[in-house]
Amino acid sequence: MEERKKTIRKHTDLDVYKFSFASAMRLFELSRKFPLEERYSLTDQCRRSSRSVAANIAEAWRKRRYPAAFVAKLSDSEAEAAETQTWLQFAVECKYVDADVARELYCEYDKIIGMLVNMIKKPDSWRLKPDKKRKPKTTESPNTENE
Repeated sequence: MEERKKTIRKHTDLDVYKFSFASAMRLFELSRKFPLEERYSLTDQCRRSSRSVAANIAEAWRKRRYPAAFVAKLSDSEAEAAETQTWLQFAVECKYVDADVARELYCEYDKIIGMLVNMIKKPDSWRLKPDKKRKPKTTESPNTENE
């Protein structure tokens, strides 16, 4: 039996958004244990890049009328996810995060990247189609008097 697709009305309905938001929150909790001297470097970078993944997905969703803009924002999100993975590697090397915990989170970002790539490959399936029920706008002003 074919699985019915649920209607996605807003970016918060997207699985990739939900997953990226949850992963960013998980990284936030881990980063709370980073040393104070990392506040303006590694801690800040981890938080910014991980949050940017979800934020760029939200922006992409609102730009889905325009495939090029939609793909550009999804690509930004993909890049931020990869950047987050890099900061995770630094956190492990600096011994701020347990390697097993980081590996699990790294894999979550691999999954997010895969979901984003799938969306990028088929932007038209996400595109907001024009409403055919609406009447086209006219250039004539409604207040125009007969001359």
